[in-house]
Amino acid sequence: MAITDKEKGVWGLDQVYNKINQGSIWTYSDPNNLFAWGTNSAGTLGHNNTTNYSSPVQIPGTTNVWASLDMGTGTSSTYYNIGGIKTDGTLWTWGNNTFGALGQNNRTQYSSPVQIPGTTWSLVSIGAKTSIATKTDGTLWTWGDNGYGQLGTNQAYAQINAASSPVQIPGTWSRPSPGVYWNAYAVKSNGTLWAWGRGGSGRMAQNIEGDGQDRSSPVQIPGTTWSKVSAMTGACLAIKTNGTLWAWGGNNSGQLGQNTPTYYSSPIQIPGTNWSDVQAGNQSAIALKTDGTLYSWGEGSGGTLGINSIAETKSPTQIPGTTWSKIRVGWHISVALKTDGTLWAWGSGFSGGTGQNTSGTAGRFSSPVQIGTETNWTDISVSGNGAVYAINE
Repeated sequence: MAITDKEKGVWGLDQVYNKINQGSIWTYSDPNNLFAWGTNSAGTLGHNNTTNYSSPVQIPGTTNVWASLDMGTGTSSTYYNIGGIKTDGTLWTWGNNTFGALGQNNRTQYSSPVQIPGTTWSLVSIGAKTSIATKTDGTLWTWGDNGYGQLGTNQAYAQINAASSPVQIPGTWSRPSPGVYWNAYAVKSNGTLWAWGRGGSGRMAQNIEGDGQDRSSPVQIPGTTWSKVSAMTGACLAIKTNGTLWAWGGNNSGQLGQNTPTYYSSPIQIPGTNWSDVQAGNQSAIALKTDGTLYSWGEGSGGTLGINSIAETKSPTQIPGTTWSKIRVGWHISVALKTDGTLWAWGSGFSGGTGQNTSGTAGRFSSPVQIGTETNWTDISVSGNGAVYAINE
């Protein structure tokens, strides 16, 4: 650990620990350390308690091990739980487990990380009810609730209501994304995009009016050059290899970016090119371009869109700045990294999620605010209930 010389003196280990975890007058940096803050319902922060924190606090025992956090789609699809992959390929989860979404073969809540068997995990996305992950061999695995067939195992809820341990979906896959509650999407290694789970509002993208049919096994969405996908409640957004951005499904808050509340049952392009990443919230979205510019649209309550407003916006609107590098969005809070390794947040921050050492209405920001002065942040995630996570090198 590197500590700057802002305060001199001789300190005991307990004093050092307390200074660091109380928001500290020191700056510090540890390789691949995992920090969490914000709301801590169901032990979501992994601190072995249920205490809320309004500034980053390190999760114990994580030195030099964490590689990525909930990387299938970010935590736009999580509610009271989270997952992460370590550098040795092991997968860990914690938080709420009502539907078995932690993959522990039980429904026990955990307030500290617990391991899912296996050592070759590559991407994971933990949903509120159902989770999905890939391994380095391209296999795809799901676990959790199956009320609408969202496990993708060709078994309707009448046959299997839930699987609290990972079950495999056939095929070779590259990018997974669960919906917030009842859907799942994933890209195969050949660039095809597939959907399954609850029907309705065109979310299956089968170009069928209404389309209320549930699918308990994957159905293909038209196209063969998909690269990234991110799901929200009743809708989905995805990027193709040519940098175009597409959306379909429910659109009551303008979350499809079409300047209209009309829903679409097949992919429709969002204006612009050179999109590099998209992250879906509950009924809002944030997308990044290759030039480092950042855009948002949809439902804006709490300041989630980061455009100095809480109003709904039905078309992409630029968030100030040109050096953004990574984004994650929850229901009412968003976090982002810049190319200089600084960490930023905006949104409701009611339980301290914006990391400003304050909470309630004082923690709400409708424009980006920097969290601390540290750099070298490498990965981020945010849960729907307002818990935020970040890795610092």
